[in-house]
Amino acid sequence: MRYRSRVTAPVAALIGTATALTAGSPAFAAGRGHGDETTGRGHGDEGAETLGDPVFPTLGNDGYRVLSYDLDLAYDPTTRLVDGTATLELRTTEALTRFSLDALGLDIRTVRVQGRRADVEQAGEKLRITPARTLPARARVTVCVEYSVDPSRAAAPTGGWVVTPDGFAVCGQPNLAHTVFPCNDHPSDKADFTFRITVPDGLRGVANGQLVCTERLDGARTAFGYRSRSPMATELVQITVGDYVVKERRGPHGLPLRDVVPTARAAALEPALALTPGLVDWLEQRLGAYPFETYGLLPCNSDAPNAFDFTGLETQTLTLYKPNFLLQAESKIGSHMMHELVHSWFGNSVSPATWADLWLNEGHADFYGLLYRYERGWPDSLGLTTMEARMKDTYARGDQWRHDSGPVAAPNAVDLFDDQRYLGGVLVLYALREFIGEDTFHAVERAFLARYRDSSATTEDYIAVASKVSRQDLSGFLRDWLYGTATPRMPGHPDWTVTPVNPSLTVPQNRTDGHYRDNSATL
Repeated sequence: MRYRSRVTAPVAALIGTATALTAGSPAFAAGRGHGDETTGRGHGDEGAETLGDPVFPTLGNDGYRVLSYDLDLAYDPTTRLVDGTATLELRTTEALTRFSLDALGLDIRTVRVQGRRADVEQAGEKLRITPARTLPARARVTVCVEYSVDPSRAAAPTGGWVVTPDGFAVCGQPNLAHTVFPCNDHPSDKADFTFRITVPDGLRGVANGQLVCTERLDGARTAFGYRSRSPMATELVQITVGDYVVKERRGPHGLPLRDVVPTARAAALEPALALTPGLVDWLEQRLGAYPFETYGLLPCNSDAPNAFDFTGLETQTLTLYKPNFLLQAESKIGSHMMHELVHSWFGNSVSPATWADLWLNEGHADFYGLLYRYERGWPDSLGLTTMEARMKDTYARGDQWRHDSGPVAAPNAVDLFDDQRYLGGVLVLYALREFIGEDTFHAVERAFLARYRDSSATTEDYIAVASKVSRQDLSGFLRDWLYGTATPRMPGHPDWTVTPVNPSLTVPQNRTDGHYRDNSATL
């Protein structure tokens, strides 16, 4: 879960229907042209520098899809700089005389395409790469980018780095992964990832997935190698360096769990870490088997107020937290830990095809997080103890929220992470469950997760699965809830009423006094 967004392009207009963005869909054609025969490069196009996202229209690049990333990072604690080599395997979708990657704040040294040095140009947040020869369509291409970066220059909240006293962590959601490594920074282009993190003795490097090798090097250094078994969106990458101990335990059915914990705080954090097996078991009963090879928490070694401006972040297989949050009683943290765990299914295994589909992530995470809270009798922030009571209260606010920040599935870059995507998304799921019944609702959830596992999905994809599983056309019902400017009637609750809109109450839902705030109802 992320509670703020950095605006890197003009705010997108609210949309009336979800945009289906798949691997084969055309992107905007801006910037394309034929190759110039006088250059010797042959006929081809300049790949589009956008994937047409309705929220972040400049994010992502077209003309290719990334098959894999290999990230080789070395951290120097004296200079606190990171030297990196990013090796990308691409498959072109058209002949390319030039293509681009997303990159910002990276000091690019060299770029090689198929082993040949390429011409490069940094233009805003785009790294334009002109290979020595035109790349043919449907070709497999290796791109190697050598670079360095100062994490303190690109630190949160405007960059994707979390600087700690003994190293760093990263937080790329939604549009900041390209401040950590050059990439096609859009969740529709998921890829395989491997990592090599070199650190001096006394520190440990950790990344997504599982540890596959440890190599002792000259100069009292160690390289840690990790591989993610499932494809991953760039915004879900986690790389961390610090004085950590890795605590291992078993979850349901022998699932390997690993927590990456500051060595000096490991004992104090153990009560929170010990909750994970029970959380996984509860959720597996509802959503099916956990979709990845491991899970765990990363309470990175900083509680600084400016370290990052969110409570937890669902980087794949490893959720980022501040340590002090996890030192609270279970009733204060349990439902939020559930929220972040839900993202393993909704958000990580099935990623949003566009950022307008974010409600699929956050609405589901809050839905199950609240169910977990109320089952345990923990009052929420309003003092309510049942889902029905919380949804009645949320329903009353529906028209005001639609007035203030648009329909649930039509965000822009400013209000992307406000209440409408969280509790507004919960209200949509609650209405669907009331309309089709609990058993059918659970069947819809599992069918959607199975259909789009390891890929990305749109809001329209969810509507289609719900209609097929329920054996009724739910498109009108769900589109009214997701895109309507007025809150529909709540099935089964004819007595529920919506409070009339008060224009004077209009405020940005995700800001207070200039700062972003937590919007998850599970807190």
